[in-house]
Amino acid sequence: MFAFAAFGQRNLFAVTGSGAKGLAGRLAMEAAARRRHPGAAGGPGAQPGASFLQARHSSVKADEAAGTAPFHLDLWFYFTLQNWVLDFGRPIAMLVFPLEWFPLNKPSVGDYFHMAYNIITPFLLLQLIERCPRTLPRSLIYVSIITFIMGASIHLVGDSVNHRLIFSGYQNHLSVRENPIIKNLKPETLIDSFELLYYYDEYLGHSMWYIPFFLILFMYFSSCFTPTKAESSMPGAALLLVVPSGLYYWYLVTEGQIFILFIFTSFAMLALVLHQKRKRLFLDSNGLFLFYSFALTLLLVALWVAWLWNDPVLRKKYPGVIYVPEPWAFYTLHVSSQH
Repeated sequence: MFAFAAFGQRNLFAVTGSGAKGLAGRLAMEAAARRRHPGAAGGPGAQPGASFLQARHSSVKADEAAGTAPFHLDLWFYFTLQNWVLDFGRPIAMLVFPLEWFPLNKPSVGDYFHMAYNIITPFLLLQLIERCPRTLPRSLIYVSIITFIMGASIHLVGDSVNHRLIFSGYQNHLSVRENPIIKNLKPETLIDSFELLYYYDEYLGHSMWYIPFFLILFMYFSSCFTPTKAESSMPGAALLLVVPSGLYYWYLVTEGQIFILFIFTSFAMLALVLHQKRKRLFLDSNGLFLFYSFALTLLLVALWVAWLWNDPVLRKKYPGVIYVPEPWAFYTLHVSSQH
């Protein structure tokens, strides 16, 4: 009996000893694996937020697989609102606020509007890109945003001086050399300086501002396709935003003199829609919003040009095949001159 008990006790010690050795071996192997892979989830060397990044990466892949996104009512509303207030409202604010509050040798209220626009618009564009259903080339996005800010800042300076000249009698419907307050300057080389300022304002600034702007919108538009036709519809709020959005782009195209850039972007969007349709892909709500906004803009520009087609003064300032008068040139010619 005692011998049997002693034999069983020795066997029990042998079994538990081998089990402990096996457990220790497994723990040692897991520790070595964690040392080799310090970022493994749950390990002591795991980076903070690693599991969150993995989950976020998985969600992004899921969104790309789905190929669609809900309508960004908040972003499009803020985007349209700040365009109307900070861009279209700039010159209006300069005319409304008393000149004594903002002397001619100081920034005007419109300049502060422009500064806010140069900050808020790139931020909203980046927010829009972050909600893009698929990943866009980051380097191209960054370069476009940087160029946009630089061009808008160049335009800020030129446009500020140009609007200050209006208070001195400068007429937007005339060229620089034909303006009465400019052509009598002495020495005449000063006129070249004002033409250089006009070039920075109307050509270089506009190009560096609007080309990356429309490029970002087109890149975003290229991702707004869904394989489900049922998702190719717009909510009622989106339809209401189309009108102010299209009307603002009309102002942007006419006042910015970027009709060629706009029509090229619109045709590229139409060609992309037709190409994707062959693959049985349809525009989602965000893509439809942009497409309808641009279509409305094109209609408004056509009506604007047809209305002023026979205006002799504006025809002289805007010669050539592309005749798209600026709204503020029309204002100084037909509105302010009658007061």
